[in-house]
Amino acid sequence: MKPRLYFDTSVFGGILDEEFQKETQSLFDMVRRGEIICVFSDLSELELENAPKEVINHFKNLPEDYTEFVTISEEINELAEQYIKEKVVGQTSIDDCRHIACAAINKVDYLVSWNFKHIVNVFRIRGYNSINLKYGHIQLDIRSPKEIISDE
Repeated sequence: MKPRLYFDTSVFGGILDEEFQKETQSLFDMVRRGEIICVFSDLSELELENAPKEVINHFKNLPEDYTEFVTISEEINELAEQYIKEKVVGQTSIDDCRHIACAAINKVDYLVSWNFKHIVNVFRIRGYNSINLKYGHIQLDIRSPKEIISDE
């Protein structure tokens, strides 16, 4: 089975970010080669509505065979609210929490993000995972694209 990676919206935007462009492109090349499955949600689609055209086109041109669409459910919203309630992050980070809850509930292999403040942060990851375990969900492996790509 191919690894399933939940891409938060920052990864799609990374294609135009000078600092993250090379690694982001390598990650999407892995999707195009069928090495990994890009899991994304309706929240990602909503957040991408106002993105630059290049980002939207890049997103829309991913091969359907190597992508998986998931939706934000009430269960996901409730878990996201628990992250806020238990002060892993503040209320303004609710959409970040929805991405994390979506990845956990859909049992992906990795959540991938360029958001180092609220998502790819060892202290926050510990908080998210303690809540995930408390409510019977998987311990989520959260990484930056740099940690996923291979330079071989």
